[in-house]
Amino acid sequence: MYTTLSQLNSNYHILVTGGAGFIGSNLCETILKNGNTLTCLDNFATGKRENIAHLLSNPKFTLIEGDIRNLDDCQRACEGVDYILHQAALGSVPRSINDPITSNDVNVSGFLNMLVAARDAKVKRFVYAASSSTYGDSVGLPKVEEVIGKPLSPYAITKYVNELYAEIFSKTYGLETIGLRYFNVFGRKQDPNGAYAAVIPKFVMQLMKYESPVINGDGSYSRDFTYIDNVIQMNLRAIISNNEKAVNTVYNVAYGERTNLKELVSLLKKYLAEFDPKIAHVEAIYGPNRQGDVPHSLASIDKAKNLLGYNPQFNIDLGIKEAVQWYWSNLK
Repeated sequence: MYTTLSQLNSNYHILVTGGAGFIGSNLCETILKNGNTLTCLDNFATGKRENIAHLLSNPKFTLIEGDIRNLDDCQRACEGVDYILHQAALGSVPRSINDPITSNDVNVSGFLNMLVAARDAKVKRFVYAASSSTYGDSVGLPKVEEVIGKPLSPYAITKYVNELYAEIFSKTYGLETIGLRYFNVFGRKQDPNGAYAAVIPKFVMQLMKYESPVINGDGSYSRDFTYIDNVIQMNLRAIISNNEKAVNTVYNVAYGERTNLKELVSLLKKYLAEFDPKIAHVEAIYGPNRQGDVPHSLASIDKAKNLLGYNPQFNIDLGIKEAVQWYWSNLK
């Protein structure tokens, strides 16, 4: 499936935090397919048991039900681990605006606990989910890793603080770290339900029910939507890289193209209409802009290509087609 899988040593013991979540569970599946030993740490606050239920019978899979806000849980999860893919976090800009304290507790204090546990367990490398929200009010496009603005939400602050802590742990304790700034990841297993559902699964579910998706603003806001398989590839490349210049830094994880919300709805309708032609006639409605939203997002992926050999295989069109097929098969 991924060129990097053949290069991933199957003797590695890998920890995925937030392993029952959308990105985490996809990582767990891929790593186990490669024959690795895997530990999953999750408290199921946002992760779902059904995402990993089929993995529980695998003798190389261990589930630790615990919370990254508890240092003991983090230390237990890190025992004997070679590499960490840290995905556990409370996502969502609106959630952080509504409850900044909990977002900070999980995303900052929990992150620090994981760094301490990784350092003490002498883990080889700590790869973590950073965020494109770190670019904040920076207006330049495409976004380049070394140029950021001021954060526009509590969530963005927490993810930037993660990068600062990772840098300090690299310099002070010699812990190898790599931060992956995800740009609007979508795909199979992404939850369409709840107040903080991401835009693509939310729109898919609305269209499947013939409900008009609500676009925030006039539809001109654009994003570098990134299919889950590109993200998996990048995580694997972050583990296997032996390029000294590639560690202790951050990377954009994206496709390198942007799509506005009007175009997104058209794409979703196109592929959903292949299953149900009536969906083609559902019209979107427009609401106010969402507080804390960045108007436009587009990543430069040159750094990831040059230092890690990143080669994303799924553009927005192919990714949406795959995602729609999964949602139709699993949620209809």
